[in-house]
Amino acid sequence: MKEARPLTQVNASYPGSDVAAETSAALASAYLVFKSTDSTYSSLLLKHAVQLFQFADKYREVYSISIPDVQTYYNSTGYGDELLWAASWLYHATGEATYIDYVTGENGDDFANWGSPTWFSWDNKLPGAQVLLSRISFFGSKEVSNSDALDKYRKTAEAVMCGLIPKSSSATSSRTENGLIWVSEWNALQHPVASAFLAVVYSDYMLTSRTDKLSCDGDNFKASDLREFAITQANYVLGNNPMKMSYLVGFGNKYPEYVHHRGASVPGDENPGCKDGFKWLDSDDPNPNVATGALVGGPFLNESYVDSRNNSMQGEPTTYNSAFIVGLLSGLVATSSVVQSFA
Repeated sequence: MKEARPLTQVNASYPGSDVAAETSAALASAYLVFKSTDSTYSSLLLKHAVQLFQFADKYREVYSISIPDVQTYYNSTGYGDELLWAASWLYHATGEATYIDYVTGENGDDFANWGSPTWFSWDNKLPGAQVLLSRISFFGSKEVSNSDALDKYRKTAEAVMCGLIPKSSSATSSRTENGLIWVSEWNALQHPVASAFLAVVYSDYMLTSRTDKLSCDGDNFKASDLREFAITQANYVLGNNPMKMSYLVGFGNKYPEYVHHRGASVPGDENPGCKDGFKWLDSDDPNPNVATGALVGGPFLNESYVDSRNNSMQGEPTTYNSAFIVGLLSGLVATSSVVQSFA
């Protein structure tokens, strides 16, 4: 891509709390990954995570209001979830009680939506924050974990989990006939893969803390029930579905061949300009390049899939889908003991 790529930024005059806080969360979590192997780099990550959070909190606005041009694409519906998400990660990165105060005080009252389970997605980080904060009650010190507000986060996380387990009396009805969580026509796989990822994380909290049961309106379930749910979603994505097709490109014997992806559809020896790709978009030939590891949007509610390059609703892969499937599959092959401590 050789055309001009003008810079877009958020700043004090044009704030974007959601995108700044999301970046803060990413840097804070990356700090935890790198701190044992590269202290200099990890310290830099944490420094900027703190700065970005302070900026996001001080200059509050939705980035798509400050930058109207992005509203056509990813129009954020709020920034409160990202502020709580970032503060949650910063607490785990620093251990500083100020971040607990932040999520349990007025900001929790304003943004946490306690008692109302929602779907984890690129536009809603609340379920992720609820699960991440619930780990404090599993593993944190009594001084910190004995908090009514933190208990509300855990109870909301539990409500999210109860909605996912098929045999729970509060199980969501947002599923296909064959059990795939299904919420939206556009990028349908985002929600089942994200939900399964959270279920694996929460099951690991239960296993590692030796928590025997999850109570769902009087019915008790085990960590294994959450894991079994997650496995059904992963198996569906990888080919155990009515189409008998893997939605993970490059995996299995049958997967989408007409992925809505410029890099996959334009031959490598071509050098098109920005607007010169339509002849390949409209071509009847399969993609010349395999976008290995791309997770496409997924099936309709009737569990059908149309493998067409122009079918961006079903055939467009996304970075957030890829992140969730990596997290889910990693969780299914890793041991649960890694969640006990971020030290």
